[in-house]
Amino acid sequence: MVALVWTEWHGVRQPEAALAFGALIAVGEAIRCVEAPPALPGGSGVPDPRGEPAPVAAAGALGYALLGRLGGEPTTHGVLQVVTVVVAASLAGLVAPLALGCPVDPGHTARRVLTVAFAAICFQPLHRTGLLASWLGHSPYLVGYLLALLALTALCDAVLAAALARARTGWPYGPLLRDELRSLPGVAAAVCATAVVMPLTVAVAGLWPVLVLAVPLLLIQYSYRRYAGIRATYRQTIASLARSTEIAGYTPTGHAREVAALSRVVGRELGLSEPRLTVLEYAALMHDIGQLSLLDPVPAGATEPLPAAEQRKIALLGGAVVRQTGVPAEVAQVVERQADPYREQPFAARIVRAVNAYTELVSGPGAEGTAGAAALRALERLRLATARDFDPIVVETLATVLSRQVYGRPR
Repeated sequence: MVALVWTEWHGVRQPEAALAFGALIAVGEAIRCVEAPPALPGGSGVPDPRGEPAPVAAAGALGYALLGRLGGEPTTHGVLQVVTVVVAASLAGLVAPLALGCPVDPGHTARRVLTVAFAAICFQPLHRTGLLASWLGHSPYLVGYLLALLALTALCDAVLAAALARARTGWPYGPLLRDELRSLPGVAAAVCATAVVMPLTVAVAGLWPVLVLAVPLLLIQYSYRRYAGIRATYRQTIASLARSTEIAGYTPTGHAREVAALSRVVGRELGLSEPRLTVLEYAALMHDIGQLSLLDPVPAGATEPLPAAEQRKIALLGGAVVRQTGVPAEVAQVVERQADPYREQPFAARIVRAVNAYTELVSGPGAEGTAGAAALRALERLRLATARDFDPIVVETLATVLSRQVYGRPR
């Protein structure tokens, strides 16, 4: 509000630059929302893959924040006008998606404004007072300063993104921050490079290079969305394959999706990174695929009461089937090791086994009483079997998750 009032009072300085960069930001925001990939199955509720969803808008906003000269003449717009242009352009870019019924994320817009304001505060006062020119001039050190500033800005954006995700989901902050930092060398690197080249080029050649420099980011964004669409289709294929046991009558309807959703929440609570969560979710979706080898279905699809040898046979057959689907080898390993003693299992297999056993105990044929009483009895049975079958850390984490939320919804 301070920035908007200040800009209204003093007027827009160098309006041609504000209009050019504002249009670039608005178009980038509109494309981001319109091209958002479909929701992915599994109950995670997390965008995949991670990264900057609007590279054109991000590069335009950061480029305007670092704009010191325009066609050889010094700029005079300052920090508050940068904030005003970014806010106005971002809101303008959301008009078309809202009209088309596409979902928008105000938290992402708030992050954009805060990170761009940080970059502008670190650059514009030094530029307008002449300190930056006296220290660095137009030497290559100026490029180094801009790159270092944008690297610090990217780190700040990652911290804000992780904090926003933490506030929305309640997941541990550390793994969320690691996922954000892991995504920086990808699209974020291209955004920062373009945001450095853009003001340096505009300083000499004027505003016409802005559109030219945006073309590579448009291609990156197109490729990014194609990749996201392929990932979504891939996960939907796995979810459809997991439903084969339900269609054949071997497992209850929705069992695989329920185990996958709860396994992912438990894995996130235990601090697994996004790639490991993806492996966990795929394995949880297909953990019962080996039951298709049985002549007679197990009652309610509950494999936990079966003898250990029978459980291991089903798990090995399931792993053999999964290996034929082309999914990563780690997924098949989790599926085929889920019946082993937990000390011999991969960590993801420990989660899948505990969550699957809990789900079967709660909703299986032996479940009695109210849902709360059945859940308490199921957790008690899991705790009693922590000597061999279930990892006590996983069981206690599962109990913590169930006491706070059920698949992302407050109890």
